[in-house]
Amino acid sequence: MVFILSGDGRDNRFPAVRTAFERYSNYLKQNEAAFPPRAYELATSDWFYYPNDHRCPHDAWLASFQMTETPVRKALKPCSISIRLLGAYHDGHIEITYPRVFSYSLQAFMAGGVTCHGDWRYDEFRLSERGHLIHEIEWAPQVQGKPLSWIIEADDIDFRWIPMKTERA
Repeated sequence: MVFILSGDGRDNRFPAVRTAFERYSNYLKQNEAAFPPRAYELATSDWFYYPNDHRCPHDAWLASFQMTETPVRKALKPCSISIRLLGAYHDGHIEITYPRVFSYSLQAFMAGGVTCHGDWRYDEFRLSERGHLIHEIEWAPQVQGKPLSWIIEADDIDFRWIPMKTERA
């Protein structure tokens, strides 16, 4: 079940959006004990879903994506994913890392022979059936009326805001 993503069947009028965020907030509170701590802190912060805050990923652009497998002798290699975004106001970068990834599904959009992702539209945190963090991200370009999405199942999430240094005259 999704709460604030477009798949929840709501339209974008204010009362429906408000109701969706209330359902999402209730879900987070009810599952606080099961949530990874950093993901819960991020999802319940007063700024993460507030587009006027420069740290909010809404409308940010993907700058880089990196997947790393750590070599481990005679064992499965743990995977981690790091994402770097240019903030919506272009005054800083957002770095998101998933230290240990269990599964992922990534979609991209082809426009004019170029693969792109567009703007970070909406995202939400949920728990998987296995008790892991699910972070689902919707990107702005729509293909056949549906937004592109990334679904990452991980142990937790690290978030970092890096403001750009501005030169003073």
